[in-house]
Amino acid sequence: MFFALDIAVFLLMATLCAHAIRQPCACAALLLGGLKVNCSTLNLMELPPLPLDTTELYVQNNRLTTVSPGQFDKLLSLKRVSLSGNPFHCDCRIQYLRNWLLKNRAIVLKEPICVSPSFVAHKAITELSDDYFSTCVLERCTDETYNIILGLMLIGVIVLLLCSFRLARKSTFTLYIDESHVGFQANYFHSMKPKHRRRLLTVLSEVSEDSGSHNYKENLERPPVNMELLPQVLDVLHKKHNIKIKAS
Repeated sequence: MFFALDIAVFLLMATLCAHAIRQPCACAALLLGGLKVNCSTLNLMELPPLPLDTTELYVQNNRLTTVSPGQFDKLLSLKRVSLSGNPFHCDCRIQYLRNWLLKNRAIVLKEPICVSPSFVAHKAITELSDDYFSTCVLERCTDETYNIILGLMLIGVIVLLLCSFRLARKSTFTLYIDESHVGFQANYFHSMKPKHRRRLLTVLSEVSEDSGSHNYKENLERPPVNMELLPQVLDVLHKKHNIKIKAS
């Protein structure tokens, strides 16, 4: 009875392993527990996602040039790994694998070597010194951490944009008019912000069209504004453009 139960568990683990990898790798459950994943000689250019309970991993004789940072960190049950026969390119991206190999030499069957660049060809990856990576920045963030940071940054940008739009809708400026004058010229608007000046000139043009005056159409750069039109200007600015005017 116990033997039949062991066989059932064995078959279940093998099925789950094959489903988790979703690659042409061969996956088998070990009698003593754990999984054996064989991805050797498949022309793989990168490692597939591996089950967390992988105990033995064989990826020799493929086309791997590096191993992504953090790819082995969650495989805490690894007891045997074979990485030889791959054309590893030993630049800054190989630093993670080099550090991992130094910590796990006991479980590596045959030490992988560099194939390129030429000045480190045929050299074991673990023989690369710290000085060799002195100009590199070790990539410490996994894909998951990177996605979280990127998501938070996007949320921050969206919040800033929403706040900016809200403040823009509530923007105000003060228009000071001396009552002793019967009119004023557009050059008095130069102290205003450009966007407010353009919007005010547009309103003046609209008011002039409604009142039948053609002077504003002829010269919008210096339109004389009659004080009799001022109430209409203030009303249009407030209702159509959401600009509050404080006249004094």
